[in-house]
Amino acid sequence: MAGHTDNAIVINAPMALVWDMTNDVASWPSLFSEYAAAEILKRDGDTVTFRLTMHPDEDGQVWSWVSERTADPVGREVNAHRIETGPFEHMNIHWEYREVADGVRMRWVQDFHMKPQAPVDDAAMTEHLNRNTAIQMDRIKRLVEEAAAGHVAAATTRQAEG
Repeated sequence: MAGHTDNAIVINAPMALVWDMTNDVASWPSLFSEYAAAEILKRDGDTVTFRLTMHPDEDGQVWSWVSERTADPVGREVNAHRIETGPFEHMNIHWEYREVADGVRMRWVQDFHMKPQAPVDDAAMTEHLNRNTAIQMDRIKRLVEEAAAGHVAAATTRQAEG
């Protein structure tokens, strides 16, 4: 058995802003509530290798891992996988961005398998990821929409002054 999640949210903002904010890995600690740090280790074209460090969990454990992510700005898709897999046998994440009537539909598909010695199995991790993904997507939606509203307000002010 393997774990699989498929979650999406519509963000009422321009594609360019959604894409730029969600693909700026260095800013992820302010975009995601779960990350304490994001360190860029290497860039090669549209591929970035980075280390994510989470805030301590309820037991005081700090989780950290290295991932590699390759963006396709034309197709508006990103494929990522963990290089340091930690409790996972493998963890792959596919991000997809599509323009829809109300903005941009951002979708995350995660495919993974837990190691036998991991503290949770695939089913428990699927439940955790589905619950946490909803929290993170709601936060990202709010932050990107606030940024979009700020861009509109600034443009309106410039236009009124001009």
